[in-house]
Amino acid sequence: MCDCDNSWFVEWIIKNNQTQVVDAHTFNCNYPPQSRNKKLLDLKVQFCILDVGFIFFITTTCTNILILVATLTYHLSRFQLIYAYYLFLAWLFDSKNRKKRAMTQYDAFISYNTHDETWVYRELVPHLEKEQGWRLCLHHRDFLPGKPIVENIANAVYGSRKTICVISRRYLQSEWCSKRCSWPGTDFRLFDEREDVLILVFLEEIPSAHMSPYYRMKKVLKKRTYLSWPNAAEEKLVFWEKLRQALGSTNTAAEDRLLLTVPQMD
Repeated sequence: MCDCDNSWFVEWIIKNNQTQVVDAHTFNCNYPPQSRNKKLLDLKVQFCILDVGFIFFITTTCTNILILVATLTYHLSRFQLIYAYYLFLAWLFDSKNRKKRAMTQYDAFISYNTHDETWVYRELVPHLEKEQGWRLCLHHRDFLPGKPIVENIANAVYGSRKTICVISRRYLQSEWCSKRCSWPGTDFRLFDEREDVLILVFLEEIPSAHMSPYYRMKKVLKKRTYLSWPNAAEEKLVFWEKLRQALGSTNTAAEDRLLLTVPQMD
């Protein structure tokens, strides 16, 4: 039997000077089949010797190198890693909700600050729901009680064809804006370069400095649909018509932008 189980015997024959095994050089192998008719003393015993110390050294060295590389990578690129992690979570969440998009419950989710609620209910809701017949999702009216706020927001964004953000200074300063625009579950859908689902409506002129913390939203202003609420009464008819066109458009990203009284965003 010429395998590692008998390697000790072969090594003993070769190294033992006190005891001689008669005709050891004539011993043939019968097992395993690939070694049949080979000489027992031709067995390569060095391949059967397990150097535990060497293996421990290699394992320890590789582990230390991996820990060192991981530590350096974390300290040098931790922000990129954290962003990549949240982007991965957003991708998972987006993939999970793709099937829900085909059967959306609302035409648009309205994202606004409570200080702008008067404008939303006096101007936006009557024109879009009552006059134009769009189905709107409003957090005070349609969010399910008892659910976490971020879950309600995510369900509203994915359950609506479009998301209309009513932008004001108070909106940008609010926690609501932070949750809507930075949470991975909604961030991936709202700011996806391939889809045009976000409509920005400015109630007032916003200085560029106020938009700096929201670089992704500022980037959207250069490529996507956005409107400004006009002061002149005759321009409001154009505003509602432009908003109707934006709501009726497909979600495919386009280079064309709908413009009204546009705030300066240099």
